[in-house]
This record gives sequence, structure tokens and C-alpha cells, in this order.
Amino acid sequence: MNDHASSTERLQDVQARIAEAARAANRATGDITLIAVSKTFPARAIAPVLAAGQRHFGENRVQEAREKWPALKEEYPDAIVHLIGPLQTNKVKHAVQLFDVIHTVDRDKLAGELAKEMNRQGRHLPVFVQVNTGEEPQKAGVAPGEADAFIERCRNEHGLNVVGLMCIPPVNEEPSLHFALLRKIATRHDLKQLSMGMSHDFETAIEFGATHVRVGSAIFGPRTPPPSRT
Repeated sequence: MNDHASSTERLQDVQARIAEAARAANRATGDITLIAVSKTFPARAIAPVLAAGQRHFGENRVQEAREKWPALKEEYPDAIVHLIGPLQTNKVKHAVQLFDVIHTVDRDKLAGELAKEMNRQGRHLPVFVQVNTGEEPQKAGVAPGEADAFIERCRNEHGLNVVGLMCIPPVNEEPSLHFALLRKIATRHDLKQLSMGMSHDFETAIEFGATHVRVGSAIFGPRTPPPSRT
């Protein structure tokens, strides 16, 4: 679909592709949650997608989300906002206030701060553990070899509601290898949810069991670089 199509037309196209990928994998379309990645896009660009019925959205930055989502949620209180970018511990308070799901838990300090803040606010959000399946030094996520122990600590020591795992495969590697690895780790811990797959590879992710696909540019169009802030 070309860049001149509207975001609602692109949304329908992505929904159709998800349904087709689910059929090909003998899965129910309803088992796959589309997260429309609205990072860097202003509220005016998000509103038509909300109006079209999309309810799950992904944001990377706490501050940017704070500027957009309180007003949008007043109009659409059933919108669910997922934090899919790295979270600094000094932003935990606002993250717990604002987001409904956190996909990027990857270290004990963060897990502990999240647990304390969720207890303070009485908001016990579902979380995903982010696994750095490609062991890329520039990328967030716990190493695969450390994932088992970290998942158990998140559950048993920190008391977090770990519902699944998340990964972002290296751009120059076959994503299916990373999706298969994430699924294998999740199976060991009886975790049913897998946050994996983006605009260029979500159909492959669905084949490998993704329950949450994070799609941005295929819905909202080309993304401009965000301002340099945290």
C-alpha cells in the first residue's frame, strides 16, 4: 500500500495481513493483538486510527506519551497504551501512571523499582521481559543465557506479573531464528504471550507464535526522527 493511502486504509490492510498470516499458521486472528506504534506521531495523527476502532498503541518514550495520551484517553478511555521502548528507572513513576502494559523489563534494578511503584500506586501492570536474542551490545534486553534466572527473579523476588517475552531481532539476521528462540524460552516458563514482529516481519512472527505484533510505519506512514530527548 502506498504512502498516499490514509492511516485508516493502511490499518485495514495490516489487519487483513494479520488475518491471512493467522489463517496460514492455523491460528485464530483474535489471538493476535495489533499494537499500532504511534511513537513520534502527534495526537492528530493517532486520532483517526482510534476512531477506526484500533485500541492498542505503542510508545517508546515516557515524556512523549505524557504529552499525547492523557487527552486521547479522555476521549477513548478504553485505549491501551504499551511501553515498548527502554525504561529508565527515574521514569518509573510516570510510566506506571500512564501505561497499561510494559514490554521492556530487562534488569533487576528496573524490576525492583517497577514493583515498588506498582505497589505504591496500586496499579499492578502486566509486564513482558525483553530478551536481547541477538546479544547486540547497543540494544536493551537480558541475554538469552540469563533469561531463565531473570524471569524467575521477576516473578518470585520482585513479584511482577510477567505475562510474556519481547524481542527485537537484529536487522541483518533472519528473524525467524530469533522468534523461535523467544518462543522456546517462553515455553520453558509457561508464558503464553510473545511480543515480536514489526512492520517488515510481523507475518513471520505470527507463524512463530506472536501474540502481540508492533506495527508502526505500515499504519502511520514514514516516521520522522524524534527530537533528541528522553
